[in-house]
Amino acid sequence: MQKVHVNASRSYDIFIGSGLLYNAGEYISAAIKARHVCVVTDDTVDGLYSDRMMKTLSDHGFSAVKFVFPHGEASKCHTTLIRLYDFLADNGFTRSDALIALGGGVTGDLTGFAAASYMRGIGFVQVPTTVLAQTDSSVGGKTAVDIAGGKNLVGAFYQPQLVLCDTDVLSTLTPEFFADGMAEVVKYGMIKSRELFDILTEKDIHDNLEDIITRCVSIKAQVVENDEREKGERMLLNFGHTLGHAIEKYYNYTGMSHGYAVAIGMSTFTHIAERRGMCRPGVSEKLDTLLNKCHLPLTTEAPMDVLFRNSLGDKKRLSSGMNIIICPEIGESKICSMSIDEYENFLKG
Repeated sequence: MQKVHVNASRSYDIFIGSGLLYNAGEYISAAIKARHVCVVTDDTVDGLYSDRMMKTLSDHGFSAVKFVFPHGEASKCHTTLIRLYDFLADNGFTRSDALIALGGGVTGDLTGFAAASYMRGIGFVQVPTTVLAQTDSSVGGKTAVDIAGGKNLVGAFYQPQLVLCDTDVLSTLTPEFFADGMAEVVKYGMIKSRELFDILTEKDIHDNLEDIITRCVSIKAQVVENDEREKGERMLLNFGHTLGHAIEKYYNYTGMSHGYAVAIGMSTFTHIAERRGMCRPGVSEKLDTLLNKCHLPLTTEAPMDVLFRNSLGDKKRLSSGMNIIICPEIGESKICSMSIDEYENFLKG
């Protein structure tokens, strides 16, 4: 088992290892004072892990209830959020109680925002069950829901009190869901760690999951400590996301998963940057080779002019233009500020 400590506005530990879900109650009881908790999960994860979570909580003295919502990005909305608020109120939750997010990125984002806003803030714990959530979304305190205007436009920076990453639960993921999460892993190699990129390229990913997840979490923890509210360095974590979110919106958040869209965004921006002399020749080929190894797509049929318009609704847009992330070399990244016209021209290749 590995432990990574995050020293942000709220300090907390991230544990990564095998079998953590069986002893989750022990770790959670040591990390939070609350003893009345609500486990928030979707209808897929519910059938796999809720019984195990409810038992370990009961074994360690918690009074726990469960809120289940339909799986998928479409549920990360105000309708589900209001249902969760009402459920908490009906079950007598107070500011001294806590939420436990058991699931993937949608569950973590939704639960975190509910925790940040219910009674102006209650505690919460992340127990991520996907590659994407364990390596990225459960760490760093970004919480949000989607609205018609775009993805994650309504949210809050709100750190959890504990993150438990049980690597065993990843064995139940379909190949498609596993691949989806690997896009974020590749991102970390591209923006911050040539060593991680080489491990992903040269070694068996499944045989090195604990090490890979720990490396990703360590990178993100350091970035969050340096720039918790995304005013500078944390923007680098958005590599592939500006175009990726635009692609997700084009497919109405149902026809293209987040990781697949981010993979396309990373590849597309890197190819354009390479043609424009903004990154070293050969970077795009190495990136595409790794994305192929991870069974991720490189292109989309979505028209670029539509993706440009969708990009303008992204939360990373500034009043004066756009900040996009480019990787001049594997393991290196930088923020490029562009006017809207310059960004439109950039997308034309």
